[in-house]
Amino acid sequence: MASLTVEQAIGAQIRQHRKRLDITSAELAATARISPGMISKIENGQISSSLSTLTAIASALNVPIASLFAGYDDRRDCSFVKAGQGAATERRGTKAGHIYELLAQSLGTDVAMEPFLITLPEGAAPYSAFRHSGVEMIYMLSGSVGYRHADKLYHLEPGDTLYFDASVQHGPEELYALPMSYLSIIVYPKE
Repeated sequence: MASLTVEQAIGAQIRQHRKRLDITSAELAATARISPGMISKIENGQISSSLSTLTAIASALNVPIASLFAGYDDRRDCSFVKAGQGAATERRGTKAGHIYELLAQSLGTDVAMEPFLITLPEGAAPYSAFRHSGVEMIYMLSGSVGYRHADKLYHLEPGDTLYFDASVQHGPEELYALPMSYLSIIVYPKE
């Protein structure tokens, strides 16, 4: 599908707001003090409107002028991974028997996010020397662990969440019940 021009995107937003209010284009034209023909051309993306015209239309629709541009520059990036199809990834904990499955790829934003499904099977070893930029959230799915963050040890069981500054030493230190798995989401600014 081809991208909309800015005129088409604005026209589509105006039409959507107008229909939501259940008013005709003639009623919008009268309220905005613009000719009905002009409203038709704007809604169909046939002309480039001045800011004063768009301000009048936004006022008549009782919406912020910025909402008229909503459909033009929206990012539509998305990452979809089927169950069990995440990319196997090597991380520092891999040497201790931890299995990392990357659940999504980073999108074109100012921040990076790495969501992992981490599994510690029978025979995995503790590893609490992780340290990296950003913040991290752990959500326990199965098993039980003593998870180290700085000078504290948190006993995590299924359903528990731990959210922390990841620049401090952290990681699974006491493996109470294996196998275990947890969701780890790391967020940090892109450089």
